Amino acid sequence: MIRNGHRAAGCTEPPSPAGGRAVRVWCDGCYDMVHYGHSNQLRQARAMGDYLIVGVHTDEEISKHKGPPVFTQEERYRMVQAIKWVDEVVPAAPYVTTLETLDKYSCDFCVHGNDITLTVDGQDTYEEVKQAGRYRECKRTQGVSTTDLVGRMLLMTKAHHSSQEMSSEYREYADSFGKCPGGRNPWTGVSQFLQTSQKIIQFASGKEPQPGETIIYVAGAFDLFHIGHVDFLEKVHSLAERPYIIAGLHFDQEVNHYKRKNYPIMNLHERTLSVLACRYVSEVVIGAPYSVTVELLDHFKVDMVCHGKTEVVPDKDGSDPYQEPKRRGIFRQVDSGSDLTTDLIVQRIIKNRLEYEARNQKKEAKELAFLEARRQQGERP
Repeated sequence: MIRNGHRAAGCTEPPSPAGGRAVRVWCDGCYDMVHYGHSNQLRQARAMGDYLIVGVHTDEEISKHKGPPVFTQEERYRMVQAIKWVDEVVPAAPYVTTLETLDKYSCDFCVHGNDITLTVDGQDTYEEVKQAGRYRECKRTQGVSTTDLVGRMLLMTKAHHSSQEMSSEYREYADSFGKCPGGRNPWTGVSQFLQTSQKIIQFASGKEPQPGETIIYVAGAFDLFHIGHVDFLEKVHSLAERPYIIAGLHFDQEVNHYKRKNYPIMNLHERTLSVLACRYVSEVVIGAPYSVTVELLDHFKVDMVCHGKTEVVPDKDGSDPYQEPKRRGIFRQVDSGSDLTTDLIVQRIIKNRLEYEARNQKKEAKELAFLEARRQQGERP
């Protein structure tokens, strides 16, 4: 059980600190297939100031400089807005970060991870703001990458969410996916995620339910946390004037039982961080029971239980997992209005596999060329 702290959805700019104005921070990026690594970057950036503005690039700009994105720009705008550390989203942000952009939005500096982002012609997109001293760096999250997630979706293996060793097929993929010949890029590739208590503490600040709040329970896999999940949680959030949403996340083995194949794509610890980053969620139950039991409802003093339009698979004994909340008259089925599912995301990836592999090769080749040029420059007398 992890409590999630956040300001109210739709929050406004905080008051200026005593003795000065609020420090405004700029981040930008593609934010394609938003995962907890992106959220952690934005968490770190937000901690450097008082108000975080995030610029998100268009599909056209990403295709020009990197290759086709998995998600549309509208989907990416909404995903970033749902991250609780983000105060404002700027659609169609320029791919190259300039002083003009920072000044336009009254930002003191921009923040990026300790990797590199290059234009189509191999130039550092942050060169101008670095030279002006208006650039800050945060730590890149180890153990997750878009490359890794794509690999999990393409391969029929459960190695990514079980204690077994990585399969030989997955290991071969990890060593070769999207890499240009001889590639040894430190930022592009597949890595293993290791959960720590410190990471959970950083994502969750521990807000207790307050008198007058409506406690709403939702449960599921919340795998590859996406805009369909966000739409559902936003709709649930709107059902009460003062909602306190508790999200129950099922164990990996439970998810695999009702989803089959190689699901879940993300293991329980990864899914926990993804959900904790959402502004609509107040608390997470790690390893929640599949059936919503009397004990669970009483323990959390649940006022309402919600489920979306996705199929409800019976429990192992054939019973309805929502039988108890239905008996109490507190069950609500919620239509999010979104038809996006984890299955559809996987289908997008499989359909465009060759394009994504080519995109990764292109990205790696540019980064290796940049590193080599920087190395040679450093060797000059």
